[in-house]
Amino acid sequence: MMFAMQNGDGLGDDLDSRFSELVAQFDAGEQRRMRASAAKDARAAGRPRRVRRGLLAVAAVTAVITGAGAVVVFRPDLLTPRPGVTSEPAPVAFGEPVQDRASAAVSPFAGSPAERYADGIAGFAMPEAKALGGLSGKDVAKGLERARDLLGAAFLDRQTLLGGEPAAFTKLLDRDQRTWFRDGLRGKGEDNTRGWVTSFAPGTVELAGDVIKVHGTTTLSAFKEKGLEGAKATIKYLVVYAVRSPGRPGTAIRLVAHQTGTFQIYRESGRLITWIDDWSGSTTPARCDTDDGYVHPSFDDSVPDTSVPTGPQENPYDLDQPEKGGGCRRSEST
Repeated sequence: MMFAMQNGDGLGDDLDSRFSELVAQFDAGEQRRMRASAAKDARAAGRPRRVRRGLLAVAAVTAVITGAGAVVVFRPDLLTPRPGVTSEPAPVAFGEPVQDRASAAVSPFAGSPAERYADGIAGFAMPEAKALGGLSGKDVAKGLERARDLLGAAFLDRQTLLGGEPAAFTKLLDRDQRTWFRDGLRGKGEDNTRGWVTSFAPGTVELAGDVIKVHGTTTLSAFKEKGLEGAKATIKYLVVYAVRSPGRPGTAIRLVAHQTGTFQIYRESGRLITWIDDWSGSTTPARCDTDDGYVHPSFDDSVPDTSVPTGPQENPYDLDQPEKGGGCRRSEST
């Protein structure tokens, strides 16, 4: 039998009123526990984080940096031919073994958009704090500082990047998200929370240098929903890593992570909270056929990916890349 729920003859207003009266009977602590439970239920439906590999998984496209230029390999076809050798001396390039170590001090980001990006935490620039959503300017400033620290812990912390325990990120989470996140690290498939942070699968990479490039924006606005009111910080960032296969300098590649999300900053029972409300991202070049929450970089000699990429090639450095459904998508060279 099919039926439709209608909001007519004042019935909807009456239900809203009765619901508000019911919610008011719960104390703040119980409301917080209910909200944490709701967040857990939302997680099962794909929120607050859609798993990194599923939202916008980027096809296994490897940028092999050579002395004469960049060759992009997209299995099984060569998309971009190697440029011809010019009469001028070829510059020392990222990933190229060299005899003269003194001449090897070339940025791994040279020749890419990332060369102009800020180094590390400096790239996570926060907007000027101001009173918003019933919060004082001081509260908003503290919330933005916590958001920035969370971004640094999620995408720059060395232990986390190399597949270790994301302790720095876990510690910074609000207490009502912390336990859920920690438990989810042992989860399977969509229930795995490892994708909240950038963690390369253990043993798959080593960092090729100490610099990580960051570029993007955080915008500030007010929010009011489900009885909460405060400030909302919306993030949109590119984080670019230089990585290589362990012990193999000549395999070095640039890997681009695209991260979007929102933080909610509000007070509850006198406590200032910075809550991750939405969180999603993608990486390239990385494998699409894994679901353990880790990033599995794709090198030129990696085992072929079993996933079939779809759609046109996308620019991995496009900060305004639209959010799309799951699946494995093609990417241009990094």
